Parts: sequence; structure tokens; C-alpha cells
Amino acid sequence: MKNKTLGLGVLALVLGVIAISAGSALAYRGDPTVKGPNYSTERHTAMLKAFENKDYTAWKNLMQNRGMASKVVTESNFAKFVEAHNLALQGKTAEAQKIRQELGLGLKNGSGRNGGGMMNGMGMGKHSNR
Repeated sequence: MKNKTLGLGVLALVLGVIAISAGSALAYRGDPTVKGPNYSTERHTAMLKAFENKDYTAWKNLMQNRGMASKVVTESNFAKFVEAHNLALQGKTAEAQKIRQELGLGLKNGSGRNGGGMMNGMGMGKHSNR
């Protein structure tokens, strides 16, 4: 009985850590006020400058092919991505989210271009978070 209780306790702890980690890693997507996992003051300043100057090349270099945005945002649609970023900073989240959807970045709830999360087709549910 002790082993079963201990096992359940360890399982609960592991699931709790995963839930907390997933929540903090997912929070920044689409919300420029939340620090992402690659945040540093220097990178943040450089990113703001790239957005301000609409400098796709600088932004792309900062992204280092990480994240869905680096796969979806191109030089030709970067101005729309910057517009979404600026709208989000102004608190116009619905307008920003509409642009993000148009770009194929999906919603915060994990639905993306194909209606499923990034993990859709990889054993995760249709509405799973990224």
C-alpha cells in the first residue's frame, strides 16, 4: 500500500511540474508582454529594434529558426507580423490575433493553420496546447 501511495505521489508531482512548465512556456505565444524561454535583455532590445525598423533579416537571425513564427513569417509578410505585434502591445489583442491567424500562427489555444495544434498528428488531441 505504501508503494502505491508513494507511486501516486511521485506521479502527481511529475504531472504538476509538467503542467507548470508547459503553462509558462506557452504563455508568451502571441503575447509580447510575456517573456519567452529565449528571453534576455539584449535579445529583447534587438527584437524591438527589428520590429521598429521592420528589419526582417535581423528578426530572422534573432529567431534562429526556433518557434512556429520563424517557419511561417517570411520577408513578404513580415510587415503584417509587425502590425500584429504592435496591436498586441496596444492591447488590441483581437485585432492582433486575427492577423496571427491570417499568417497561419493560429490561436493561443493551440489551433493552427490546419485547425489542430502543432502536435496534431503526433498523438496529441486536436485542441492540445503547443
